[in-house]
Amino acid sequence: MKISNVMSKDVQLVKPDDTLRSAAALMKKIDAGLLPVTENDKLVGMITDRDIAIRGVAEGKGPDTKVRDAMSPEIKYCFEDEDVAHVAENMADLQVRRLPVMNRDKRLVGIVSLGDLAIEGSLPKTAKALHGISQPGGQHNQSRPSA
Repeated sequence: MKISNVMSKDVQLVKPDDTLRSAAALMKKIDAGLLPVTENDKLVGMITDRDIAIRGVAEGKGPDTKVRDAMSPEIKYCFEDEDVAHVAENMADLQVRRLPVMNRDKRLVGIVSLGDLAIEGSLPKTAKALHGISQPGGQHNQSRPSA
């Protein structure tokens, strides 16, 4: 089965010049812990609730700090036509719970999460990915290039 069959297609976006407050409010509204950051129709980063806490609040940055000052500019992603098992393995290797999903023109088309894999009924793949993510000190050795 392809990732495009299990990914979440309704993705909310933020801009690098949006504030941490507005990103956090959007996360709360849509009950998400991650938002893609786009500029000029290009994926330029990701911001997570953890980024806001660690790179924002813990470093003394206020709610009016720009998303660009706390986002992760390194983007790991998968392609919509990749097999679910392959993506689950990659998520375990990368130790991530969510990945942006791109088409082959490198345009964002969705996000896949461990929850999406679990809903799909792929519990062994999900368990393997979660086990890989939960390992301390894992290396991110299979990263993909930035979009």
